[in-house]
Amino acid sequence: MSWRRRWPHLIWLTLVWVLLWGSVRPVTVLGGVLVATLVIVAFPLPPAREHLPVRPLQLLLLAGYLAGDLIVSAVNVSWEILRYGRRATAGILAVPLLTGSDWVAAAVGCAISLSPGTFVLQIDRRRGVCYVYALGMRGPAEAVRVRRQVLGLQRRVISALGTPAEIAAVDRALAGEQRRGAR
Repeated sequence: MSWRRRWPHLIWLTLVWVLLWGSVRPVTVLGGVLVATLVIVAFPLPPAREHLPVRPLQLLLLAGYLAGDLIVSAVNVSWEILRYGRRATAGILAVPLLTGSDWVAAAVGCAISLSPGTFVLQIDRRRGVCYVYALGMRGPAEAVRVRRQVLGLQRRVISALGTPAEIAAVDRALAGEQRRGAR
């Protein structure tokens, strides 16, 4: 990788160094540049194999959704614990993973795990399945609700970072979920 493409890494690592030392003195900044250069040369990043389409408006909407979901989920987890205490239930649900991109799959996993009360236990890329732990699952209705929430979150992440084919695949999966729920 050329140094032209490494500048952002150099700047980022230098910034982290300065923040860790808590000082913006010239000697600290110079030390950060030297350490960052050493890290970049000794541990080069592999070239990115795939282009990640970023849609800024959708990314902003995703961030807003995640912020709101963080609050709602925290209230739901608190209510679950206050209401049931040690008898609070949880379940593990297999949800289809609707992306072929490693980057988008990682973003989906992080977005799911960001919400209090849910956590990605495993992503099985070969089978295209994401195993999600969710607090408060007491029966089939809650499992359907969690599945729809995870698919909806995947839709938001894929809308911000996925390809048009992935967006179409998640829309088909959501339509299938709605048909199953209507029965």
